Amino acid sequence: MERIDKLLNCQPNQPLPLILFFMPVFVAVVIPCYRVKDQILDVLSRIGPEVSRVFVIDDACPDGSGDLVQAQCRDPRVMVLRHAVNGGVGAAVMTGYRAALSDGADVMVKVDGDGQMNPALIPHFVTPILNGQADYTKGNRFYDLTQIGRMPLLRLAGNAALSLMAKLSTGYWNLFDTTNGFTAIHAKVARRIAFEKVSPRYFFETDMLFRLNIIRAVVVDIPMDACYGAEKSNLRVGQVVGEFLAKHLRNFFKRVVYNYFLRDMTAASLELVLGAAALAFGVFFGALHWLRGISTDLPTPLGTIMLAALPTMLGLQLLLAFVTFDVANLPRRPIHVDLP
Repeated sequence: MERIDKLLNCQPNQPLPLILFFMPVFVAVVIPCYRVKDQILDVLSRIGPEVSRVFVIDDACPDGSGDLVQAQCRDPRVMVLRHAVNGGVGAAVMTGYRAALSDGADVMVKVDGDGQMNPALIPHFVTPILNGQADYTKGNRFYDLTQIGRMPLLRLAGNAALSLMAKLSTGYWNLFDTTNGFTAIHAKVARRIAFEKVSPRYFFETDMLFRLNIIRAVVVDIPMDACYGAEKSNLRVGQVVGEFLAKHLRNFFKRVVYNYFLRDMTAASLELVLGAAALAFGVFFGALHWLRGISTDLPTPLGTIMLAALPTMLGLQLLLAFVTFDVANLPRRPIHVDLP
C-alpha cells in the first residue's frame, strides 16, 4: 500500500486515490458533532465519492451544529441525526453505527467533525478491511516521527501514557495511539459488538478495542498525521485520569478472565495463577518477617530469607512468561471473512 503519510498534508483539495471508486461497497461515514460548528462544513465538503452515506450526529450541540449542516449542506448523502440530551462522543458514534447498519452499510468509518482528520484518507482505512486483512482499522499519529512535533506537548504525553495502559487492557500490544478516533469497522463485526455496553464518552475508542479483542477481531494501525488548528478539545485530562485508570483495570481483568479462563485455558492461564500466588506469598511472607525482625531487633535466619525470595522471583518469572504469551496472542485471521 502506498505510504499514507506522504498523501496527507492537511490540504482540503488533495487528490483522492481511486482505490474504491469502482468497488461495489457501501461505505458510510459517521461524524459525531459537539462544538464543531466552525469546522463541520469544511469536513463534509472534503468527503470523497467513495462514500455512499454520511451520518452527522448532533449530540445536543449547544452551537447548533446539526441545524447548520441541515441548513447549508447540499450534499444529498448527508443525513443529520439528533440527540435530545448530550450522551457523549461514544454514544453519538453508536447512534451513527446503528443508522448505518439499518441502511445496509458494508463498512463504517468514524471521522471527527473538528477538522483534525483528513477525509482523503478514508479509502486507506477501508481498503485493508475490504481486502480481508483487518476487521477494524484505526489511525496512528505516531507512525511518522518527523510529524510528532506538530502535536501539542500535553496531548502527546497524554496519548503516549494512555496507549501504554491500553496495550495492557485491550490485549492489542501491536497498536499505538489507541485514543485515535479515526476508525473503520466492517458491518459484520460491528453487529457482534453490544453497542449499549460501549463506554459512551471519551473512553469509547479504547473500550471498543477491548470488546474487539474479546471477539478476536483483527485490528490494524493506519499511519496518519493530525491537523491542529484553532479548535478546542472538550477533553480535560485531569478530570479523566482516574476514570480512565479504573476502566483500564476493569477491562484488563475482564479480558484475562474471558480469554484465559472462560473461552480457553492454556499454559499462560497456569502461569498467571501460579505466578500471582507465588509472588503474593513471597511478598507477604517476606514483609511479615521483615517487620517482625524490626520489632524484635533479631536477625532473620537465612532460610527464612530464601523462603521469601524464591517464591517472589519465581512469581515474577511466571508473570513475565504470561505477559510474553499475551503479547504474542494477537488475533491473526479477520473474523468477518467467516461470518455470514
